[in-house]
Amino acid sequence: MNSSVNRRDFLRIAGCCALSATIPQAIFAARKKAEARPNILFCIADDQSWPHTGAYGNKVIKTPSFDRIAQEGVLFNHAYCAASSCTPSRSGILTGQHIWRLEQGGQLFGTLPQKYPVYTDMLSQNGYHVGYMAKGWGPGDVQAGGRTANPAGDKSYKNFQQFFNAVPAGKPWCFWFGSRDPHRGYRPGSGVASGMDLEKVEVPPIFPDTPEVRNDICDYYFEIQRFDRETGDMLRIIEDAGQLENTIVVMTSDNGMPFPRCKATLYDLGVRMPLAICWKKLIPGGRIVDDFVSLTDLAPTFMEAAEVIPPKCMTGKSLLKILTSPKSGRIEPNRDCVFTARERHAWCRIEGKGYPSRMIRTKEFLYIRNYEPDRWPAGTSRMVTNEGQYGDVDASPTKTYMLEHKEDARGRKLFELAFGKRPAEELYNCQKDPYQMHNIADDPAYKEEKKKLSTRLTAYLKETGDPRETGDPRETGKKVLYDEWPYFGYNKWKVLPEDDKR
Repeated sequence: MNSSVNRRDFLRIAGCCALSATIPQAIFAARKKAEARPNILFCIADDQSWPHTGAYGNKVIKTPSFDRIAQEGVLFNHAYCAASSCTPSRSGILTGQHIWRLEQGGQLFGTLPQKYPVYTDMLSQNGYHVGYMAKGWGPGDVQAGGRTANPAGDKSYKNFQQFFNAVPAGKPWCFWFGSRDPHRGYRPGSGVASGMDLEKVEVPPIFPDTPEVRNDICDYYFEIQRFDRETGDMLRIIEDAGQLENTIVVMTSDNGMPFPRCKATLYDLGVRMPLAICWKKLIPGGRIVDDFVSLTDLAPTFMEAAEVIPPKCMTGKSLLKILTSPKSGRIEPNRDCVFTARERHAWCRIEGKGYPSRMIRTKEFLYIRNYEPDRWPAGTSRMVTNEGQYGDVDASPTKTYMLEHKEDARGRKLFELAFGKRPAEELYNCQKDPYQMHNIADDPAYKEEKKKLSTRLTAYLKETGDPRETGDPRETGKKVLYDEWPYFGYNKWKVLPEDDKR
């Protein structure tokens, strides 16, 4: 896995031309003369990891829409979600805040309390026509948080054309396209049937390299291509109407691929996201940015572009300076790291307990703090849910193969990486170990680096009010309520006896 795509490769993939030296003046002149606030098309995949587009160099998948947005705008090498789980990730995007600030909004199948403002509501209140289709905020209970509509939009539409036709003349619009792809389940063999070559699939070393796994990856690719195609249909509608020039288009994902040691983890395949943004009117195209950004940065970006002041509670920072810069590579020096988290994902541990973790990612290192290392990170084998055992990992051919071969020589190592317990601290050298398979937290050679990252993580969590570090102010001592909040999920489960070895 390449840690980034460089400019030469990107230009080859996307077919971009060089930037003009006069772009900065053109940008600000156009912004000053702009008569209309921009439209916003936000397209979010459901469970797609960052490397899986053509623009990032994948040789099997075909993503012309994503590649076009990257070519005509900016491709981000280091974008990270707020959480490696659908509901909290979407909570972070909508509120522009870290999940540890959102109470029940920081968990799968929770609720997003009304007291936390979302950018969609604020744009609606400031003259935007706002709507969404397919998967908005969720899964969870919207009403339990005191809301009457999904936080993703004022109204749900069957398709983008219906929404587009409903926009009053001259009014700016903001649309959330929440694809359900590439969330499982998949139609087995769909990827190969579409023409994908199994031999060209790059199998991450965290999975066994077998025909079953290669086919599973291709089926996952097939659904990403469908998301890309549907986004392309929307772009054509906007372009045919002459509105693409002044439309901010974003393509990304909520969390990583639904495979073992990916989704619901803090490793790169769980939290590092594809991200391409274009706004043809103001953003110089064909650029690759290496700054570390969070998807919580999108809400304040949209608001600043719409000339709406973001609330002070937002921890995300607008990306407009990066987007309107003519530069590639590192642009804002202080964006040298990113923070993200996880709390409860599925109901797959006794009494519904989660697996709380926080992380800091820099260019060279990933440091993870696991607050409850005695718990099973992927869920316990004693809890059998609709995903089977280890319920934080979606049921899949890859998961089945790994469980069936966990006693093999190599299978045991991969099984432990995906399903075994983890220590309180994890540290990975991402330059030497891009798939984060070799924990060096106890290596004396990295003692000072671990201390530095741990100190920086703690300081940031305290600064932003993480109850895992500060304690819950409504309770005595250090009690935190994450495990006690209701789970509005549909899971059915049974608990096996303690001596059951399955």
